[in-house]
Amino acid sequence: MKQIILSGCNGKMGHVISNIVAGRDDCTIVAGIDINTQRHFDYPVFAKPSDYAGGADVIIDFSHPSVLTPLLAFSKERGIPVVLATTGYSKAQIEEIHAAAKGTPVFFTANMSLGINLMVELAKKAAGVLGDSFDIEIIEKHHNQKIDAPSGTALMIADAVSGVLDEKPQYVYDRHSQRKKRDKNEIGIHAVRGGTIVGEHDIMFAGRDEILTISHTAMSKEVFASGAVNAAVFMCGKTAGLYNMKDMV
Repeated sequence: MKQIILSGCNGKMGHVISNIVAGRDDCTIVAGIDINTQRHFDYPVFAKPSDYAGGADVIIDFSHPSVLTPLLAFSKERGIPVVLATTGYSKAQIEEIHAAAKGTPVFFTANMSLGINLMVELAKKAAGVLGDSFDIEIIEKHHNQKIDAPSGTALMIADAVSGVLDEKPQYVYDRHSQRKKRDKNEIGIHAVRGGTIVGEHDIMFAGRDEILTISHTAMSKEVFASGAVNAAVFMCGKTAGLYNMKDMV
C-alpha cells in the first residue's frame, strides 16, 4: 500500500483525489497539506509540509504555485518523490523544478490527462508535416474560476509543436493590440473563460482551402485526479530525475 501526502487537500481537486484514493486498494493518503487545516477526510491536515513528521512514499501537489519552493525542499530533505500537478508556474519556477529534479524524483507535466498527452504527440506529428505551409492556432477554454491564462496545457502544446518546426515561432496572445496581417512564423494562443467548462483544447492547422483541427475535451476533474494518482503510484521508489506522462505511459 503506497502512502501519499496530498498538498492542497482541501481544494476542489484535493477532494476529488481523496475520493479516488479512497476507492483504490494500492494506495492511501496519510497526511494532507493545506493553509485551511479543516479535516474533511480520515487523515490529518497540516498547514505546511514541515509540520508533518511522519513518512510517505510520494507527494501529490494540487495546490498553488506559491507552495513550490517549500514543497521541493521538503521532498529533497525527506527523500520523497513529488508529483507536481499544479498549474500557473512562472518561467523561474519551472527552472527551479528542473534544478530540483537533479537531486530528487520529480514528476512534472502541464496536464495529467492521458488523452491530452496523446493529443500533444498527434499535434507534433501534424506540425512536422504541415507546419511550414499551415497557420497554427491554439484555443483553450476553461471555467470562470481559473486564474491563469493561457492554460499551462495550451503552452505545453505550443512548446511541443514549436520543437518540431524548422524555425522557432513567436507566441501571439492578443491580436486586439496588433493592427497588421498575421505573420507566418507565429502560433496564436487564445483563452476563453466561462461557466463550468472543465477543460477544452483545440489546435488548428489552417492551410489553403483546408483546416485540420485536433481537439480534446475533459468531461470532469476526475480525468486529472486519476492521472495524478496513477503518476504517484508510478513514482514510488524512483531515483532522482524529471519524469512526465510519456515516461509513465
